This record gives sequence, C-alpha cells and structure tokens, in this order.
Amino acid sequence: MAAHTTDNEAGVHEATTGGEPGVKPRSALLTSEAVDDISGDDHEQRMKDRALLSAEEEKKLLRRVDFRLMILCAIIFMIKNVDSNNVANARIMNKGTPRNIMTQLKMTADDYNWVSTIYNIPFMICEIPTNMVVKKMLPSRFQSRIMVTWGIVLACHAAVTSSAGLLTARFFLGLAESGMFPGIILQMSYWYRADEMTPRLLIFYSFEFFANIVSAVLAYGFSGMNGRQGLSGWQWFFLVEGVITIGFGVLLLFIFPDFPAQAKWLTDKEKRFLQARLPPNAPRSSESNFKASEIWDTMKDQRLWWFAFIWATKTIGSTGLSFYFPTIVASLGLASIAESQLLTIPSSVLAIILIAVSGYLTNSLAVPYPLVALVYLVSNLACYGVMVAYPNNGGVYAATLIAAGVSLAWFASMWPWRLQTTFRATGSAFAIAWVNALGGIGTIVGPQIFRSKYAPEYTVSFAVAMGMTGACILAICWTWWITRETERQTRHLRKRRLAAHKTNEVILDDVDIDADFKTSKMHN
Repeated sequence: MAAHTTDNEAGVHEATTGGEPGVKPRSALLTSEAVDDISGDDHEQRMKDRALLSAEEEKKLLRRVDFRLMILCAIIFMIKNVDSNNVANARIMNKGTPRNIMTQLKMTADDYNWVSTIYNIPFMICEIPTNMVVKKMLPSRFQSRIMVTWGIVLACHAAVTSSAGLLTARFFLGLAESGMFPGIILQMSYWYRADEMTPRLLIFYSFEFFANIVSAVLAYGFSGMNGRQGLSGWQWFFLVEGVITIGFGVLLLFIFPDFPAQAKWLTDKEKRFLQARLPPNAPRSSESNFKASEIWDTMKDQRLWWFAFIWATKTIGSTGLSFYFPTIVASLGLASIAESQLLTIPSSVLAIILIAVSGYLTNSLAVPYPLVALVYLVSNLACYGVMVAYPNNGGVYAATLIAAGVSLAWFASMWPWRLQTTFRATGSAFAIAWVNALGGIGTIVGPQIFRSKYAPEYTVSFAVAMGMTGACILAICWTWWITRETERQTRHLRKRRLAAHKTNEVILDDVDIDADFKTSKMHN
C-alpha cells in the first residue's frame, strides 16, 4: 500500500492484495503478549504515524540519523578493529632485532597463535549475556563502558614482560570488547529497517577496512620510535592506541544516541515516525528489557542455527588468513619488514570497492543478499585454490590480497539478510549475539590452522580453508531456500519503496514475518 504523504494522511489496511507483502497481525514465533503489541488499535495508529512525513522529509531525517548514529558506530568499530587486530602487525614490527615482540617475550610462532585464540574465547562466551543488557543499560552507557575498559586493558599491553603476560592481557581484552559489535547491530535495528542496512553497513565496514590501513600505517610509524623513552615500537603501538580509545570512550557517554524516543534532537512527530516505520518484528524501546520466551522461540527457529553454522565455517576459513596476512606478506620477501606492513593495505582498498559495488546491487537493484555472499565465497574458494596449486611469491601475494579483501566484504552482505528474520528486542539481541558468538569459533580455530610447520606457503592451511569455505557455500544455499519467501518479499518491498520515493509516496506495507513458515508448511 502506498500513500501520498503530502497531506500527511494515509488510509489503513490490514494487508495488501495481489500477493504483495503486508502487515500480519500474528507470528508463529511471537508470544501472545508480543502479538498484542502489533495488532488492533496499535497497528492502526502505527500506520497513521508512518504517514506523518513525506518521502523527501523521510530521506532528510534518515540523513540526520546517519550523521548522529552511523558515523559514531563506524568510528567505534574502526577503533575496535585497530585495537584487536594490532597484534598481527606488532608481530613483525622491528623483526630481526632484540626489540621485536616475539624476541622480547621469548615466543615461538606457534605460541603467538594463541594470542588470537585466547582473545576470542571470552569474546565468544560473553557475547550473548552482555548483549542482553544493552537495552536496560542504554546503548550510550554500554558502549562507553566497553570502550573505556578495553582502552585500559590495551594500554596495559605495553607493560607485559612475558608470553604469559601477553596472553593474560589478550584474554581480558576479549572480555572487555565482548558485546560491542552485536550491540551496535542491535542498536541499528532500533533505527533502520533491514532493507536499509546495506548502505549503512557500507559506511560501517568501510571504517573497518580503514582500520586495517590505519593499523598498518601506525605499525610502520611506531617501528621508527623503537627505543624511545626505553620502550619498544610495539609498546608505543599499544600504549598510544589505548589512550586514544579511553578518550573516545568517555566522549561516547555524552554524544552516542540511545533510542528514537529518547533523542532530544528529534521532534515528537519525528520520533513517532521513526518508530512506526519499523517492521512489526523489529525491536522497540517500549518493550520489556528481557523476555525469556523470546529467547526460547528464537532457539526453536532453525534459521538461527543455520546462520550460526554459516558464520562459524566462514570465520574458520578466513580468520587465520586475516591474522597471518602481514606475516605471509613479510615471509614472501617482496619488501622490507617495515614496508611489508604497507603491502597489506590494497586488500582493504579492494574490500571498500567491493562493498560499494555490492551495496549498489542490493540497495538500488535489489539483487539478493545470498547471491552476493555466494559470489564472494566462490571468489574466496578460487583464491585458496591458487594458493594451493601455485605456491609462488607473486601468485600467493595476489591471491592472498584478493581473498582477504573479499572476506572482509562478505560480512556486509550477510547482516542485512540475517536481520530480516530476527524478532523483537530480546529475540533480536539474542539472535545477533548468538550468530556473532558462534562465528567466534572460527576466530579461535582459524589461527591454529596456520601453524609454523606449514610456512611459508601454508598449502595445508589454505586447503583446510577451502574445505570450510565449501561447507559455508552449501549452508548458504540451504539457508537461502528456507528463507526464500521473506528474502523475496523484502527485495520486492524495497523495489516498491524506491519507486514510491520518486513520486513522493510512502509504502505502508510490511513483509509477512510468517512467510517462511507458511511456505515450509505448504511443502510438507
């Protein structure tokens, strides 16, 4: 249903006709209490609130939200990636000198693998419980607390004097950072529809790739500070990044938006409109802080488990490569140790380009998210094949660069698809954290695949990565099948909204959140 919004009025209907997606008053996975929230008078009022702004006013409002929310989310994500991935760059800083981190801490290559693994264990375990308290604690306090805590822990990395000390510091860093990423994804779902996520995730993930560039440049720069004030280059690296993180974390407490209803920079009409335009399965600030029934309902949904399997196999296949990328490049002997840091930058540039292209395809042309993800995985598979079959310096560097870039771009095409099938506040928080936590299995196992005995070509490691990527491809194909109706309706609705905006209309319809279950019953 499309409404001309120049008069700020709209008719209200229970559902659309002709098979088009509409608002459905019930869901197979929602509790009776949740159903009451989206039916009857509430539903009618929500439809009226959706017509409060014209299409042009909506576009301007979303730009303001992007500026207030997405830029901050992206900066948080960038700092997190600089801080958590810096051990990959620190490993080769001042290599061959007494002040290299592995030399000073008396660590072997296999010992250093545990630096990544130990970080991800608490990160994976604590994702779910921490994400459950985002709404009760408020996002601004939640993210500020996380950043200040991990900044302190990161700065303490500069004081470690043994491998045990570094592993302890990495454990507490993972503990401090847990909940940050799923908390941000959940926060976005309070402000945006799933079909609007792609251009926002383009901003989000572009800053992650920028983090890789920043980390490489900082590592190169701090290598030159080796010995200053009695500190090694890697110690300066951790100390300065920790101080910057603490400062930004304190600032977040005062500038990070919470929910639309609490935003002082919005009018009452804008607040009502932003909340009403969300689909019925989206989380809302007016809901209870915690509903155990939503967690149980979410766990009974097979889509939760298939998405978790996808994340786990993908991260096993790619995380080891990400962790070892600077080391692999350095071992190829294409440049000096310091300059090898800069040779990792092209993969991030490639990822930014790929995200922009896939964002245009999915957002403007409504190409299916699963299709884009599959193309990326097949590209990954081809690159790993090159690394196994042609282990020469030039071939390995080119294939590693492309594989790293494609792996980074993959996640931006997956999160909008996953968010199409989450339910309400507690259910969404649990589903997002669960998928991200299970993906943590890959970050624990992945680095262990790239052991020193496989160096320098890492042929066996890339063969294992190929197997994991192949399993991920099969899982995506099946998950696409069981979510095909919701995915199809979301794309169709996206096309209609884009067309309606050109004539200053607003589409009031929603995707049928029962669609996948109805389709499944028809085929049973």
